[in-house]
Amino acid sequence: MSEFANNGPSKAFVLKSASSPLSTANSLNSKIVLSTASFEVWRTYIYELCGIYFQDNKKYLLESRLLKRINYLKLNSFEEYLKFLKFNPQARSERRYLYEAITINETFFFRNQPQLDALTSKIFSETIEAKRKLGQKKIRIWSAASSSGEEAYSVAMVITDMVKPKYPDMEFEIVGTDINEDVLERAKNGVYKEYAIRNTPAFFLKKYFTVDGMNYIIDPKLKNMVKFSFLNLYDDIKMRSMTYFDIVFCANVLIYFDTKSKIKVVSHLYNSLNRGGYLFIGYAETLHGISKAFKLESFPKTISYKKE
Repeated sequence: MSEFANNGPSKAFVLKSASSPLSTANSLNSKIVLSTASFEVWRTYIYELCGIYFQDNKKYLLESRLLKRINYLKLNSFEEYLKFLKFNPQARSERRYLYEAITINETFFFRNQPQLDALTSKIFSETIEAKRKLGQKKIRIWSAASSSGEEAYSVAMVITDMVKPKYPDMEFEIVGTDINEDVLERAKNGVYKEYAIRNTPAFFLKKYFTVDGMNYIIDPKLKNMVKFSFLNLYDDIKMRSMTYFDIVFCANVLIYFDTKSKIKVVSHLYNSLNRGGYLFIGYAETLHGISKAFKLESFPKTISYKKE
């Protein structure tokens, strides 16, 4: 999942690929400095754009990451870069690299096994029974911060092996979205390194991956089960189109928002769910003080939030 460069559990930073413009500058211009006043303007701009709030102690992190884009674009200051983003006709495409700069991506297959166990032990059977009573045959699942796709593909594996054989008449639609287009491209390609597959059960690893040197390539059948696209969870208009989901995963995102942003995003997620649908968030996250709209559901070693 794409995780925001903000306060929260320490994460290993994932470097961008050599092909990314973020890493093509030969050297950084150390004379360009992010002043305190400019930092205030920048974090307000980013906050209004996507809800990410950089605490004071993250000033250096923001400075170092934005500086790569400033050097690549051959600009002379942080103020000039901000002006470029606000007023240049190319700003829309440049935001892609801004989002790359301010997000951190660390994820792997089967990262949260208890959540997958909750799906197979109760949630899928319960949801399918409710669907059949309504004469419906499709279950929609959304990985709302999909990063490079490991979460969505893990769900696809579980469905293919443990759910589809029991319910062959049911259809399953899996959607993965993220704000970082670089990781979305990786998700669509479905090519991973050993780090990503380190927690994958041997059975799934053997069945759904082809090994090519140092690369692990996902089975094309699984790729066809998941559709990935760009989405800013803070975009009120776009979020209105994300509806009729039965299960939503949004892990390791809320911890990087302030309270106001959390309330807004969780409200969007609530509206995206069908009645009776389930929301899963990360280990370190909670909806306490954020929303009372969900019913807390307990499962072995994990919890979920149900829309009643």
